[in-house]
Amino acid sequence: MTAAENAAEIEALVAAHRPERESLIPILQDVQRELGYLSEGTVTELSRLMGISANEIYGVATFYTRFRFTPPGEHTIRVCLGTACHVRGGRQVLGEFESQLGIKVGQTTNDGKFELERVYCLGCCALAPVGVVDDKVNARMAPKKIRHLLTKYGKRDREEDAQTQ
Repeated sequence: MTAAENAAEIEALVAAHRPERESLIPILQDVQRELGYLSEGTVTELSRLMGISANEIYGVATFYTRFRFTPPGEHTIRVCLGTACHVRGGRQVLGEFESQLGIKVGQTTNDGKFELERVYCLGCCALAPVGVVDDKVNARMAPKKIRHLLTKYGKRDREEDAQTQ
């Protein structure tokens, strides 16, 4: 869906607040909750409706890590690198996810199926290292478990992908 198609929805979200600078963060939160992310067209529309430059909107939105500018993946993978997870191999787990998915932290696979995030505590220290897919906690993760885990969520092996092309 384009920003033009979302214009009425964006306008309604802005109208639910006072269209002033002080309301920018709550408006951005509402827009992202409804549309999934802040597209360039969305920022342009917000700029028009609120009388705030797109640069200023980007300046605010990029300051906070919870705002995203790309569509979310179908499945969100979060790998914990808090102290317990880090000590027990969290960095290797993250590296294997990056290798298996062919993306880095903060990116989404080309097919839109997976996005990868790094977090610094999930509150599951006794289960370290931890990887969460959507809302499912996967305890005592190890690089050798990742291929099987991704397969459960519809990831095909690179060899299978090459054979179908």
